[in-house]
Amino acid sequence: MVPPIVVGVDGSEPSLRAVDWAADEAALRGAPLRLVHASLWEPDGEENEDGPAGATESARSVVRAAARRARLRRPDVAVSAEVVSEEPEYALVRAGRTASALVLGTRGRSGLVEMLLGSVGLTVAGQADCPVIVLGGGHDNRVSAGEGGRVVVGVGETGTDSAALRFAVQEARLRRAALDAVRAWRCPPHESVEHPLFAGDPARLHEQYAADVLELALKEVPPEVDLRRRTVEGAARRVLLDASHGADLLVVGARRNPGHLGLRSGRVVHAVLHHAACAVAVVPEEE
Repeated sequence: MVPPIVVGVDGSEPSLRAVDWAADEAALRGAPLRLVHASLWEPDGEENEDGPAGATESARSVVRAAARRARLRRPDVAVSAEVVSEEPEYALVRAGRTASALVLGTRGRSGLVEMLLGSVGLTVAGQADCPVIVLGGGHDNRVSAGEGGRVVVGVGETGTDSAALRFAVQEARLRRAALDAVRAWRCPPHESVEHPLFAGDPARLHEQYAADVLELALKEVPPEVDLRRRTVEGAARRVLLDASHGADLLVVGARRNPGHLGLRSGRVVHAVLHHAACAVAVVPEEE
């Protein structure tokens, strides 16, 4: 059985847009959809409008409404929903252990899918064992499927053993979309391509190295994938943000710091999560 797509819900419009996106993703994968709402109220408190029982009923109403929305959108997808008494980030990270992917919106109302400048989204992206797909406030709520779509993946130094690249290839194939594989490169400051003494061979050497790394990483991509290779001079953050314009999904890999919470490639991941012009998938890379 295909592992489920998990989506965090809190009743806000951004989380409902994430439900739409996750339902489409589940349909593409032939996977079930699991909706999770986290609440710290215990479910067995006394019946009190402002107390645990009232809060639990409100949470159940949220997930019931989200489940109805998902079933109307994708009747062919099996939908389950649950309310858990736990901090939202921990509930989602735990749910991600058996998921194909986690889907989150931003600017959530109760903190489950809050603005990523806060702690929840970044914690989930930094600790989840599966890819975490984040929809920003201005992103579309529909997974594109068909000709003309585009998935972008940032290619690092992982060679052919890249979980992010494998995920991006899968997403491109599911959508029948083109795959843009992008490798950023830069000259050291003393070898700037704008310096007249170093505008020749040194710059070409750095660009050729980037092209070689890219070619190595892509050598096992199936031939049926519409693959486009690009090496671009500049900081990785800027290059990936530029590439996100007009794309359906931007995929980035991230390695965790041993003994620390968070991501080794934190600055790049933070930049694309906050500023990308499309949905972003953060894929954990194995150590």
